[in-house]
Amino acid sequence: MENLNSDCLLKEFYIPSYIMVPDSPVEHLSYVPSYPVIVFINTKSGGQLGGQLLVTCHELLNTVQVFDVGKDAPDKVLHNLYRNFKRLKSNGDNLAAEIEGRLRLIVAGGDGTISWLLGVISDLNLAQPPPVATMPLGTGNNIPYSFGWGKKNPGIDRESVKSFLDRVMKAREMKVDSWHIIMRMHAPEDCSCDPIALPELPHSLHMFRRVSPTNVLNMEDYHTFRGGFWNYFSMGMDAQVSYAFHSERKLHPEKFKNQLGNQEYSSACRGQDHEETWSVGKIAHSSQRDLTPPFVDDGLLEIVGFKDAWHGLVLLTPGGHGTRLAQAHRIKFEFHKGAADHAYMRMDGEPWKQPLPRDDGKVIVEISHRGQIKMLAAPDNCIAKSIQDTTSSSSVASHHTEESCIEGSEDSESEERKKFGAAVSFRSSDDRGIIL
Repeated sequence: MENLNSDCLLKEFYIPSYIMVPDSPVEHLSYVPSYPVIVFINTKSGGQLGGQLLVTCHELLNTVQVFDVGKDAPDKVLHNLYRNFKRLKSNGDNLAAEIEGRLRLIVAGGDGTISWLLGVISDLNLAQPPPVATMPLGTGNNIPYSFGWGKKNPGIDRESVKSFLDRVMKAREMKVDSWHIIMRMHAPEDCSCDPIALPELPHSLHMFRRVSPTNVLNMEDYHTFRGGFWNYFSMGMDAQVSYAFHSERKLHPEKFKNQLGNQEYSSACRGQDHEETWSVGKIAHSSQRDLTPPFVDDGLLEIVGFKDAWHGLVLLTPGGHGTRLAQAHRIKFEFHKGAADHAYMRMDGEPWKQPLPRDDGKVIVEISHRGQIKMLAAPDNCIAKSIQDTTSSSSVASHHTEESCIEGSEDSESEERKKFGAAVSFRSSDDRGIIL
């Protein structure tokens, strides 16, 4: 750890060891850190970048406030931390109370790693959850991009990390919507629709897991799963390309040693996948559907589609976007027997191959709004818009276009117009919904 007395910036992020490690000697500070941070790093993300970033952060910060998620799972770390906060505050420790109130989290990894951490925070049900800043180390990096942190890693050397910490200090909090997902697979004893193998599920199993057989969410003759997402849920070509990329990386990890190469490979894979087509049907002009401007905290899902695979290729071009189909507080999909025996799905960067019925059964996917969480928006380049932003009012006059997009974006509208969040329970609401 760098000498804090010689660096005023780093002092503002410091957390004493006794707060992170119970029974450590109490440390008395002459000041209260303004922006105490805990850093979670996926050392397997970004080729070799994650491991090098861990070393740099250990050098700059207290080592006990920097974690490799492969060795120290975020749920265990945060549960222990808030248990210790409670104990220290009950003993009259004012510094612990101040640090808890000012705490910020940094997660360095891909969208899946970020979603993992957000799910843990949601599950804690904290009265004052800490806001989260994201450092892009993955391939897609859609969440960091939306909040202004960029698509590519900002650097892993000491000065680059200091610069990133400075941006975290200047970042503003944004509330974002949480979304809960329930998936039911018809599976009576003689059903031919096999349950999903655990390795196929999104690795963030804390947020997408098999529901207990005694849970009220279960339905007779159904396998029931539930979870949450913060960024997007997608089906079809986009998910299939992602699944192919992840499968190849598992088989040949030696080919995926750097972040830039991973991103180029993913783009090439998408470019070659132009034979699959799927239709979104005839959709009324958006002005006839009374669509409102998209915000991350308006309680509405932005439902976006592509007319065919060639339309999907526009994702590779600046300003590329899909077609806005609808907005909803909740949505339900039903899959029945058809020509295909599986479909590709993806949730916050994590794809899987979903078995479909081969008899009279069905697969049901339900998504509903559930509360909000807090993210940190970078002081510049943030494209996510809040309904609270006074600057967003200027966009109202121009939102009535069938294929409106955010100028300068490199991703589809379905990934630009974010709806982030997670939930640990399903809210069945009768308000504005859509069934497809």
